[in-house]
Amino acid sequence: MKNIGLYFGTFNPIHVGHLIIANHMVENSDLDEIWMVVTPHNPFKKKNSLLDNHHRFEMVYKATEEYDKIKPSDIEFKLPQPNYTVNTLAHISEKFPNVKFNLIMGEDNLKSFHKWKNYEAILDDYDIYVYPRISDGIIETQFNNHPKIHRVNAPIVEVSSTMIRNAIKESKNVRPLLSEEVWKYIDEMNFYKK
Repeated sequence: MKNIGLYFGTFNPIHVGHLIIANHMVENSDLDEIWMVVTPHNPFKKKNSLLDNHHRFEMVYKATEEYDKIKPSDIEFKLPQPNYTVNTLAHISEKFPNVKFNLIMGEDNLKSFHKWKNYEAILDDYDIYVYPRISDGIIETQFNNHPKIHRVNAPIVEVSSTMIRNAIKESKNVRPLLSEEVWKYIDEMNFYKK
């Protein structure tokens, strides 16, 4: 049975930090593949800086093309909004019954995981792979030494999509922070300039 990690994000845009983490997770754990799940635009949230779903998916596709074990996924685009991770997991597990799915999250998300909808149900059925993040707050004691929560000693990457969007707006060179194809796409489409 294939063991797949689901890495959710708006990927607005996807940058080298996302790829470093995804690649590290798949190369240094028992995961066979990582699926980068592009989260759709929440119609109830007004976020002007968020590019359309298809553009963000296209960037993830371009960024992961050369990685055999990292794949783009638009599975959430077809689900009713607003959507919760627990629903996506149920949907994807039904669609691919012969795959074991796992959740990938940063340590910052683990700190608020107890506030997620049906987090107990997620932990009953799925393992969680956690990568380190520098963030405030504490992890609930129930998640310390939990048999379903695996900490992967990945590099801490302090690159953010917000930082990249702001730098582009200020006409700064962000080329080293993006894969070549993604940089070209953003440049050609004139994204994030205003």
